[in-house]
Amino acid sequence: MRATGRLRAIFGPANRSSLGHEMTQENKNLLAQREAESQQWETIRRADGSTYVVPKNPGDQSLR
Repeated sequence: MRATGRLRAIFGPANRSSLGHEMTQENKNLLAQREAESQQWETIRRADGSTYVVPKNPGDQSLR
């Protein structure tokens, strides 16, 4: 495991895919769905520094 970690430190991660390609329609639809799902939540930070997620509108059941 240590040898693998050292190799990754030198050569980087094994997966190197191009980020310059166009998104497929399926991926665009999935991204829009995930963004809509994430908009219904908000993160609350407590005084001790911990965080938790709560619904913005508890009565909204549209995406659940």
